[in-house]
Amino acid sequence: MNFWLVKSEPDSFSLEDLQSRPNATEMWDGVRNYQARNNLKSMKQGDQVFFYHSSCKVPAIVGIAEVVREHYLDPTASNPDHSGFDPKHSEEKPKWYAVDVQFKQAFKSPITLSWIKQQKELQDISLISKGSRLSVMPIDAKHWEYIVARAR
Repeated sequence: MNFWLVKSEPDSFSLEDLQSRPNATEMWDGVRNYQARNNLKSMKQGDQVFFYHSSCKVPAIVGIAEVVREHYLDPTASNPDHSGFDPKHSEEKPKWYAVDVQFKQAFKSPITLSWIKQQKELQDISLISKGSRLSVMPIDAKHWEYIVARAR
């Protein structure tokens, strides 16, 4: 099993939105960065995912989701009415992918970005690495365990 972190602006799609979906499951789509796309393609069913609220007053990891469907063509890339439309994306020459994630747990207290930056055990977590602005990123097992232990 692998561990991941996905970022979403809570005004666009929050952990609560995920929880409210049928079967608490939603397609994770709209990724238009090649490295983040490659990370999506590496996700496997059963992988665990930190749900991170970004671009908000208090950026934080707010809960956990699970990958329940591995990568498939992102239908938003083929939709000319969608902001993520890419005319170079097609079934014959796919560029963009999505996965399905399912809500698993909301943290009682969010794990804030400021708290993460203060932890010596998390100084090399990809979330705070210089130049790391990916919306989908891998998380080391040691970092996952440290954060989950704090969230309990």
